[in-house]
Amino acid sequence: MRSNLNLMSVDELWSLHEQTVTLLASKMLEEKAQLEKRLGQLQTAPDLRTRRPYPPVLPKFRNPVRPSETWAGRGKRPRWLLAQLQNGKKIEDFRIRAS
Repeated sequence: MRSNLNLMSVDELWSLHEQTVTLLASKMLEEKAQLEKRLGQLQTAPDLRTRRPYPPVLPKFRNPVRPSETWAGRGKRPRWLLAQLQNGKKIEDFRIRAS
């Protein structure tokens, strides 16, 4: 290909340059239109970063020493509960009874 370009006259090279610029401009416009279309689709899509609302979880266990300290049974066990369990108590001793 390079040897063919070396054999071309200045007028032929200029014509090739103009054809290349025209073709490149049209392809860039097509690509831009496709990207703008995709961007429009993304902007109308729902926001995936928002979390769905979860219902509140009621506490299931209560600290008898401090009744304001409760645990719903999810996640890590609180320190007050771990200390009581190490002292020989059972987890059922701290369950909140339904009234």
